[in-house]
Amino acid sequence: MAKVHKTNAARILDSHQIAYELISYEVDENDLGAENVAKKCHIPLEQSVKTLVLQGDKTGILVACVPGNCEIELKKLAKLSGNKKVEMVPMKNILALTGYIRGGVSPLGMKKKYPTYVEEIILLYDDIICSAGERGLQFHLNPQDLLKALEEYTIGDISD
Repeated sequence: MAKVHKTNAARILDSHQIAYELISYEVDENDLGAENVAKKCHIPLEQSVKTLVLQGDKTGILVACVPGNCEIELKKLAKLSGNKKVEMVPMKNILALTGYIRGGVSPLGMKKKYPTYVEEIILLYDDIICSAGERGLQFHLNPQDLLKALEEYTIGDISD
């Protein structure tokens, strides 16, 4: 079990006085997928939230939060975000844009505040997990509290 410490994302939750649990798990460098993370954290896959970084043809960089059991629907996100087209940001650009590495991208505490789009399905659950800002560390919290910490976001139907 890795030593649990506060990340910048955790400090943001603390500053909003939001209750959360930090869950640490052993990272498998060969499988950083949501299914593996949910299993290791003992959470149903649909309550595991993936943070994706994308680029819109009109608005630039944007962030999407979708359940682990869903795929992002690029056309739906493009329409909701005012773009004609959105695409995933190349993996090599993630660190420079967010300050996080693949498998550890949190929707909180990125280098810059990007427009964030949250799949409405996650609001159906009492609790979810999402990255706490590094590989091997997840927040376990109420999805409404995640929204409170995000401050600016758009909720919509953006997954399959």
